[in-house]
Amino acid sequence: MIRIETIVKGESDIFFTKLFEFRNEDEVIFHNMIELVRDKLSKNLKLNVNEALLVYCTHIVSELRSNKSESEIVNNSSKILTRDNVLIGVPETLREITFNVTLDDIPKKIIRYIEPIPTANYIMIDSEATRS
Repeated sequence: MIRIETIVKGESDIFFTKLFEFRNEDEVIFHNMIELVRDKLSKNLKLNVNEALLVYCTHIVSELRSNKSESEIVNNSSKILTRDNVLIGVPETLREITFNVTLDDIPKKIIRYIEPIPTANYIMIDSEATRS
């Protein structure tokens, strides 16, 4: 069984939770969903927030099943997706993601990614405001 509750904090006005839950007989659905996302990435199409969360969930499941520690999983988070893989606004939406993971017979794990997709260091301003 896979049960992953995600708690997402982004810009100051963004906070939501999402639950991914698949029983053993439904795990095929989980794998089919990620194949669709991988196909999208292979075509250089950009992922939305939900697809990006699915990629992170898949990575965590795979790493936990490979007996990786929480610190190893967190340290590799910045290598999973880049700004070029996602739509505008996704990195700002996913500034902090907490995963509460219940997987197979593995004790519940809590994994937290802080800014897994680096955000740009720019500020958008009105061009009229800069003229003097």
